[in-house]
Amino acid sequence: MSSSLASPLRFKRLLLTGAAGNLGRELRPRLKACCDTLRVSHRSDMGEAGAGEEIVIAPLEDRDAVLRMLEGVDAVVHMGGISTEQPFDPILAGNIVGVYNLYEAARKQGVKRIVFASSNHVTGFYRQDEVIDIDDRVRPDGLYGVSKAFGENLGRFYFDRYGIETVCLRIGSAFAQPKDRRMLATWLSFDDLERLVVAALTAPFVGFSIIYGVSDNKTLWWDNQKSRHIGYHPLDSSEPFRAAIEARQPELDYSDPAVIYQGGGFVRAGPFE
Repeated sequence: MSSSLASPLRFKRLLLTGAAGNLGRELRPRLKACCDTLRVSHRSDMGEAGAGEEIVIAPLEDRDAVLRMLEGVDAVVHMGGISTEQPFDPILAGNIVGVYNLYEAARKQGVKRIVFASSNHVTGFYRQDEVIDIDDRVRPDGLYGVSKAFGENLGRFYFDRYGIETVCLRIGSAFAQPKDRRMLATWLSFDDLERLVVAALTAPFVGFSIIYGVSDNKTLWWDNQKSRHIGYHPLDSSEPFRAAIEARQPELDYSDPAVIYQGGGFVRAGPFE
């Protein structure tokens, strides 16, 4: 549903990629408060445009289509691409070639800010008994995490070389509510997702920034102190769900890599051949 949380700052035209994906569907009605026109894109049909919307069908690996997609755009919320561990070929097309096409189109079309949906899986091979921040080295837990690390590095390059500002959101577990004990630490509510994206869009100056996308949970593995300049203030917490989750999952297998490492089940996903 549409939310009243969005900032009063408005863009003339804002692009949301991956608008038919899980998080894109949540953000689509919420981001309309940030812009006069919301351009939404996906690789396949999304039906009719709503009020104040434009629809563009553009596979991210199609360079010419992506260039057209960014024409007249003031800022981008990039939620498109592959969002789970998959074989390499679709990850290459969507998350590596696709993000390159996006940044090149932004450069050519004069877009100055991108909010990039990265992932906690960029650092998924840190242990769950560690607390890390944005200066710790990347430790991807799979090919998906590797592709998101590539996207972060590309964003860094395009800021240093071309001045395109990027906020990389290392999104935790964005669901209506946490599903298991891991998510007591990684959960990001949909309202906090909106707060995070709006803060990343509207902070006066972000340069190249990384911030973990997580709610105000009692248990946390990620320290966002170095990203306070974004102005993100989460208001939700996984704590109200703790008792029910621990009752459903009273014991953990501490020999299971999914329990040991922050990436959870991603650390043992694949291979696919």
